[in-house]
Order: sequence, then structure tokens, then C-alpha cells
Amino acid sequence: MSNVEKLEELLTKSVIPDIDERLDEIFEEIADNKDASEDAKEEIEELREFKADLQDVLEDIKAGDIDEEEAKELIDDILEAQKGDDDEDFGFEEED
Repeated sequence: MSNVEKLEELLTKSVIPDIDERLDEIFEEIADNKDASEDAKEEIEELREFKADLQDVLEDIKAGDIDEEEAKELIDDILEAQKGDDDEDFGFEEED
């Protein structure tokens, strides 16, 4: 399996589902409390933006715009972030 295929599988079977699960948890908490804290609103926005970025990566994969080296770097960043349980940015840098 190529690094690009591994990256696609990691995103579709692990990272994006984890984001969706966290969003569901936040919405459940909001429903229980009948109110959304500023922290919850901020986390929802960040997760939605991150998910959109990951979906862009998937589009790039489908278009053949990600090479093996770039895919390997993204895989390493994601795995390192998951190991450290730091789901803030999964090693992705903001693009200007």
C-alpha cells in the first residue's frame, strides 16, 4: 500500500470519524445544557475548519496532487499528534 493510500485510509477511517464523534459529543452536551459555552462554540468552529482542511487533502489525493513524500509527512504528523493525544492541529500548518 502506498503512502498516499495509507493517508487516505487514515483520514477516512480514523481522523475524520474522530472529528465527527467529537462534534457529536459537543452537540450532545449543548443539548443537555440547553446552552453553548464560548469554548464549545470555538471548538466546533475549529473542528469544522479542520475537517474541511482534511476533506481538501482527500480531494488532493483523488486529483493526484499529493506525492508519496508529502503523504508520508502527513501520516507521520497525524500519528505523532494522535500518540500525544494532541488533536488541536494534527501537525498541519495554517496556509496563508
